[in-house]
Amino acid sequence: MCLGIPSKVIEINEVQRTGRIDYLGTKVRTNFALLDDIRIGDWVIVHAGFAISRLSEDDARETLDLLREIAEKS
Repeated sequence: MCLGIPSKVIEINEVQRTGRIDYLGTKVRTNFALLDDIRIGDWVIVHAGFAISRLSEDDARETLDLLREIAEKS
C-alpha cells in the first residue's frame, strides 16, 4: 500500500517539466508532466516520482494534521 503525503512545490523547471517539492522537510526531485499549469506553492500528491494530483492548501494541511495525529498515537 502506498500513502500519498501532500507536498509543496518549491521549484519548477518549465522546459523539462520537473522540479522539487518539500516532502515533510525533505526536498525531492519530481516530474510534473502529468499535471497542467503547476505553480510554485501548489500542493501535490506524488507517486513514483510523478506529481499525480493537485490539492488545496486546506486539504493538504488537514491531511498532514491527521497523519501527525496518527503518528502520535502509534
